[in-house]
Amino acid sequence: MNKAVAAVLLASLAIAPAYAEAPPYDTPAPIAFMQDLSTGAVLYSKDADRRMPPASLAKIMTVYVAFELIDRGELSLDKKFTVQPETWRKWNNQGSTMFLKVGEQVSVADLLYGIITLSGNDACVVLAEGISGTEPAFVQRMNEAAQRLHLTNSHFGTSNGWPDGGVTYVTARDLATLAKATIQQHYKLYKKFYSRPNFTWGSQLGSGKPISQDNRDPLLGRVAGADGLKTGHTEEAGYGFAGSADQGGRRLVMVLAGLTSFNQRIDESVKFMNWGFGAWQTRPIVAKGKKVETANVQLGSVNHVGLVAPTDLAVTVPAGTNPDMQLRVVYDGPVKAPIKAGQHIADLVVTTADTSPQYLPLVADQDVPVAGFFGRIWAGFWSLFGM
Repeated sequence: MNKAVAAVLLASLAIAPAYAEAPPYDTPAPIAFMQDLSTGAVLYSKDADRRMPPASLAKIMTVYVAFELIDRGELSLDKKFTVQPETWRKWNNQGSTMFLKVGEQVSVADLLYGIITLSGNDACVVLAEGISGTEPAFVQRMNEAAQRLHLTNSHFGTSNGWPDGGVTYVTARDLATLAKATIQQHYKLYKKFYSRPNFTWGSQLGSGKPISQDNRDPLLGRVAGADGLKTGHTEEAGYGFAGSADQGGRRLVMVLAGLTSFNQRIDESVKFMNWGFGAWQTRPIVAKGKKVETANVQLGSVNHVGLVAPTDLAVTVPAGTNPDMQLRVVYDGPVKAPIKAGQHIADLVVTTADTSPQYLPLVADQDVPVAGFFGRIWAGFWSLFGM
């Protein structure tokens, strides 16, 4: 298959070009990244491919692996795992904790709340051991998931991100990709678990009063539409956060790392996300069902298939501007039959001076069955003679 590229005239999509500059932004965070998931546009990138210790941000992958198993029907939310004595001895009050007790049986759902809301190191290991038998076996699952998601600069050595001498590392770009996969592939579970403001588990020694802890997510209650994801902190990593918010169907994912204090993380996270929504806007370019191009078809009942927008397509541009855009259609072609109507077979790639290329899906406008016997012979004849 060859990569086919077709130029798309701006006039055909009713786009009037005008020059615009990217809105400026500065953050004291040494590492920062922001992407608009509704268009794929990278809005900000500062040392986003530098390897760094993730601290508790590694727990996003632990949760992702569990979400995969749940959605595949291989793990139920009400299944209970037992807190082993050796696990309790190692992780009791070691960093952030869920305050689990020896011999306690805890459901998968409660362990997920303990990981996401409370950042419990103990909860991570109990979940990992319950799923895979040992934490190292679960970590192997984490690294296999990282490979599937093409997290090329990430590796996991523990289920909770506890410092391990550099075995565990991530990048801001990879964390954003992981957050995107969590949200888009497991949306119902994401909405159920990631935005809980607090969670109560365990009891105080002596008084026996229940222990309630607040979610440390700095965006919850401060930025409209905020619903995840996870904070992290160690002396080595500093204060970090990977977060997301949705406003009016436009979802942003952000990552900040290397901040110097708890309060700085709150301030910078809120400012960064508000900047993303305020300084940028989405601009519609193709209406749902509009034909943009055609793709060549191999061994089909027809030689071409129309490429249409599956939904209203938009691009991200600086707020209040109408920037110059270059558009092209890209697909692996010719596309082999059979093809189903609505099948994603091409992308509309939009490039501006202010963003990385934005990839918008295009789908087939009709079913294309495989050609009959004589049709295949005829197609082969034309191909042989380059006709």
